[in-house]
Amino acid sequence: MKARTKYILFVVILHLIAITLTWFIFDNKVFFIVAEVFIIISIILSWQLYRQLIQPLKLLMEGTQAIKDRDFNVKFLPTGKHEIDELIVVYNQMMDELRRERTRQEQQHFFLEKLIHTSPTGIVILDFDQRIHDINPRALQLLQAERTQLLSSSVYEISHPVIVQLRDLQVGGSKTFTYNNTATYKIQKSSFVDRGFPRHFIMIEELTAEILAAEKKAYGKVIRMMAHEVNNSIGSVNSIIQSTVISDTLWENGEHTSLKDALQVAINRNYNLNVFMRNFADLVRLPDPQKKNINLPEMIRSVIKLMEMKAGEKNIQFIYDMPGDAFYITADPQQMEQVLINIVKNAIEAIASEGYIVFNINRYKRELTVANNGKEITREEAAQLFSPFFSTKKDGQGIGLMLVKEILTNHGFAFSLKTVEPDITEFVIRF
Repeated sequence: MKARTKYILFVVILHLIAITLTWFIFDNKVFFIVAEVFIIISIILSWQLYRQLIQPLKLLMEGTQAIKDRDFNVKFLPTGKHEIDELIVVYNQMMDELRRERTRQEQQHFFLEKLIHTSPTGIVILDFDQRIHDINPRALQLLQAERTQLLSSSVYEISHPVIVQLRDLQVGGSKTFTYNNTATYKIQKSSFVDRGFPRHFIMIEELTAEILAAEKKAYGKVIRMMAHEVNNSIGSVNSIIQSTVISDTLWENGEHTSLKDALQVAINRNYNLNVFMRNFADLVRLPDPQKKNINLPEMIRSVIKLMEMKAGEKNIQFIYDMPGDAFYITADPQQMEQVLINIVKNAIEAIASEGYIVFNINRYKRELTVANNGKEITREEAAQLFSPFFSTKKDGQGIGLMLVKEILTNHGFAFSLKTVEPDITEFVIRF
């Protein structure tokens, strides 16, 4: 029973008893009237006490309900009664502070959500059961997945290679690994406390650009130094040898013809060495792409015509499924053509004989796939395919894929090279 109900019931019973007693005790009408006057005064005083004590409690109960409903805009006006007004002042101050605190928390929460949403680092937030509670757009871009595919899924149920890598990662730990032969990622696992329980979140960073820059800086310095020394040496040596070869007095009697032929071989070899070093130097000096609109099917046809003779030597067929109308990309025409030539050249070299090279454009995904039935790429080779100077060919220089990687990265095009199934290897470029 509420205090208000108890008070009203008590006052009513008390005054009913007083009226009944005065009726039976006082026979004298004067005393009876005086007693009734006192009872009326008591009722009036009781009502005033009700207004001063019980009614303000009703206001405070409304305030308590407002706090329970998290409505911090409810405030009370002073009643003119000192004790109650002091309580109302404290209550109003408390409501102001709660409202300010809620506003501050909402602003911080909004700022944090905005920060996570626009962060250049991929962020995956897990719940208490290691299920993905939230994921920002950058993480979806890095994982190349849809939000609906990942939300509410356990990390132990998702087969994506990046998610698989973080399953056994300890809190505070980090790991760097290469995905799809081309992209290098660093993942870190941290935690925060939510409602007294630790929750984990994962940060995913793509280090491809930084690693490429560091690699290029390192091998660029080596190549420039080597090119300088080799070219200087070759220039002077070839000058001496050529002067010797064209000197008729040395070869008049014909006794040293074999020596002359050997010197000519040395000149040719020096020339090849010079070309070799120039190829490396060209890789270091690769200019920024001058982008234009390119009709990709038309460029592929011109590359096929260029490489038809080389492919015909091994009975390799070109199969291409081109869209009927134009398919435009924005790229540097010369550099993009060089990429396609290198891809086709590698495919031809990977096929022993009587194979095929298939070109396919997916206009919805904006992808170009160049597939061949040549030698499969092993797991060990896949890990080093785009590493500087690595080549699977006996006399390879490792320049072709380096150049392809450099050009496509400068254009911002994603790419991959892998054996997708036995006897089928695909090079995919995503525009």
